[in-house]
Amino acid sequence: MPREDKATWKSNYFLKLTELLDEYPKCFIVGVDNVGSKQMQAIRSSLRGHAVVLMGKNTMIRKAIRGHLDRNPDLEKLLPHMKGNVGFVFTKEELLEVRDKILENKVAAPAKAGSLAPIDVYIDPVNTGLGPEKTSFFQALSIATKISRGTIEILNRVHLIKKEEKVGASEATLLSMLKIFPFSYGLEIRQVYEAGSVFHPSILDITDEDICAKFSAGVANVAAVCLEIGYPTTASAPHSIVNGFKNLLAVAVMTEIEFPQAEQAKAFLADPSAFLAAAAAAAPAAEESKPEETKKEESEEESDDDMGFGLFD
Repeated sequence: MPREDKATWKSNYFLKLTELLDEYPKCFIVGVDNVGSKQMQAIRSSLRGHAVVLMGKNTMIRKAIRGHLDRNPDLEKLLPHMKGNVGFVFTKEELLEVRDKILENKVAAPAKAGSLAPIDVYIDPVNTGLGPEKTSFFQALSIATKISRGTIEILNRVHLIKKEEKVGASEATLLSMLKIFPFSYGLEIRQVYEAGSVFHPSILDITDEDICAKFSAGVANVAAVCLEIGYPTTASAPHSIVNGFKNLLAVAVMTEIEFPQAEQAKAFLADPSAFLAAAAAAAPAAEESKPEETKKEESEEESDDDMGFGLFD
């Protein structure tokens, strides 16, 4: 089959990208640095049926998006993120599930001299199995060692490479000799696009409980400020009412003023021992009711287990 010419290939790519942007309501913008063709094939296979992966040159992607802005102006928000070696993962499924599938596909890789370290790299105290002739190599890296049974043993845990720093030639050579592959590479999720909005992937980890907690903390802060400056709002009104009732109750207790809500407080101050005796009597009754409930539940479970039959029926 003859290979299509460059103009036809570009036209087909623009058409495919715009069709995917129209068909799928959400997508991931992913970085593909240090991802080989074999690994990329495995990623596509794992996402088949859940998402569609599309790569391309940034200039072509920008051109396709700009030509499609008249139909979908929200796509303009994608343009600032078309930097470096990036691509798209389009999906109609839950973003969290697809994200986990993307992050699962990582491959261990050696540390290459000159590359930026994505994580901190440590070497634990261990017998390296290397001969004594390599001692000077460890000394050059300021790694404390000793000779144990004819091989080099590292004495202390060593912080060999720091995150976001370039890997030196000596560090890369040492990790290679120790057969340590400290890094792992795969698709890096940089941004998420959904319903015309672009946001950082960390937003996907926010749960409903987190939102409720943040909202409650915000309401509490608003109420505290309003109470302090004496400015009534919906958030501070319940606290103002409760504080007002406390003041009324305090005045009623110290004076002859009577109202139904103050009767119990006055009775308690008049004879605290009566309330203590009532509380002491109520406690054993509550404790006795618990074993009865437990026995009832156990008997129900036993009857369910027996299914109405005896052991020898």
